[in-house]
Amino acid sequence: MQSLSVDHRTYRTGDTKGAGLFTSSRFYANFCLIFMRAAWAAKRGRYNLPVWWASSVSVVRALERVGVRFEVEGLHHVHGVTGPVLVVGNHLSVLETFVLPAFLLPYKIVSYVVKQSLMEYPLFRDIMRTSRPIAVSRTNPRRDLKQVMEQGHARLLDDISIIIFPQTTRAPFDPGQFSTIAVKLARKEQVPVVPMALLTDAWEHGRLLKDFGPIYPSRTVRFAFGEPLTVSTKGEDEQARIIDFIQDHLHRWQQERERLE
Repeated sequence: MQSLSVDHRTYRTGDTKGAGLFTSSRFYANFCLIFMRAAWAAKRGRYNLPVWWASSVSVVRALERVGVRFEVEGLHHVHGVTGPVLVVGNHLSVLETFVLPAFLLPYKIVSYVVKQSLMEYPLFRDIMRTSRPIAVSRTNPRRDLKQVMEQGHARLLDDISIIIFPQTTRAPFDPGQFSTIAVKLARKEQVPVVPMALLTDAWEHGRLLKDFGPIYPSRTVRFAFGEPLTVSTKGEDEQARIIDFIQDHLHRWQQERERLE
């Protein structure tokens, strides 16, 4: 699996032809083909890591073809760590679920902490199961913590890094809803935490289907990965640093967007 980043630090979309007409329709036509191929492979036990990576890259390219631009920074903070990490960040749309493997799989085998309901979607569940996700309810914090601690231990022993979105749902960032589940796992297992900030509202929520809303090429997709953190005490300082990292980047990105409007 080849990194999309030439310098293993950043990635930026090259020149594009612009959005054109029927942006959302054109994207979803391509996305459906990508999704059906992935589901077909997963159903037959052929959805391995290279195929997952290729599917994720295809989603990135499909978005770029309709004018969406990507800017990714800090990949060296993932690449430079020996062994598994916890990638911990805010959660805004379904976009990050589909495209993060394109940027991370060349460096780490990854899995997600996901809502149990995602494991019950037809076709999608077959794809998700191949990555050995940790399914949580998002309604029972105590049971979710136990699930993450037990299954997280097993994934990390197998050298699998875990992507965790501590918010209860995909929504604008709210520090009050950002649980400490990731730092608790990091402290218990003594693995580093890589903070992640993202801005992915180019793929909006839908009115009828939450996961499939309009595509806005004018909104640049941004990911930033920070320096790895070691949780040595209760994790309060590390939790605050993760939140500060996310808030600082979201504030800067919003200011940049306003200057361009």
